[in-house]
Amino acid sequence: MRKRCDLIEVGVGGYTPFVTNQLVREWLSAVETELGLNSVVDDDQGLSAIEGLADRVGDHVDATAVAGSAFLVGVAAGRAQEPGVAAQDMAQKLGAMAQGWNSDDERGVPSNDQEQRG
Repeated sequence: MRKRCDLIEVGVGGYTPFVTNQLVREWLSAVETELGLNSVVDDDQGLSAIEGLADRVGDHVDATAVAGSAFLVGVAAGRAQEPGVAAQDMAQKLGAMAQGWNSDDERGVPSNDQEQRG
């Protein structure tokens, strides 16, 4: 019997199935195995950071930018000595960037122009 707190609501194209946390863990474990990452991913540190990044990008930029952002962080983190730590650091940095993405109109300074920022 499923408990309400064990369910995650996922909506895609108007269809809203309930997915258990266990199902998500099983899927991610299968993906790690398929990609040969069993000994590489030690904990959920990087995955949790990517989930947070996905939320911020979806909320402040656009939902269509979520997958590309996650992919790019994965590529960059994969080059690092400690991918989980790198993914967390990059996700935090990009999450902050996403939160301020539409605020340039208010301050009138392009997001990449550090000299003009106060």
